[in-house]
Amino acid sequence: MPVDALASSLRIASSGLEAQSMRLRVVAENIANAQSTGSVAGSDPYARKTITFESELDRASGDNLVSVKSLGADTSPFRVEHEPGNPAADDKGDVKMPNVDLLFEMADMREANRSYEANLQIVKQARDMISKTIDLLRT
Repeated sequence: MPVDALASSLRIASSGLEAQSMRLRVVAENIANAQSTGSVAGSDPYARKTITFESELDRASGDNLVSVKSLGADTSPFRVEHEPGNPAADDKGDVKMPNVDLLFEMADMREANRSYEANLQIVKQARDMISKTIDLLRT
């Protein structure tokens, strides 16, 4: 395998690391705000954030890299809970709760973490192969 192919695998894996790192940040923010209601009566709570990826051609190397296409907000409806004492409660005592599903977020975090680790393993193996190639060239 030529060194250029190893450099290419490093670039591709690095773009995957960046994308999954951003995904993990978005998931962590969603989990942290899973109970964040509005500040005044009847106001909207925290809206779950979403992330979208796209394939991007690196013209210099010809590699297909992954990048963050956009960050958005989930448009699914907010849950409504009856909490008359809550400052965000409307005149009926109902509070809009964030549209964050903790079970879904935890599954998304696990998937992002595994993808991150897979990309990290590729970087480690490519660096090891480059190092061994250099050692072979020295002898």
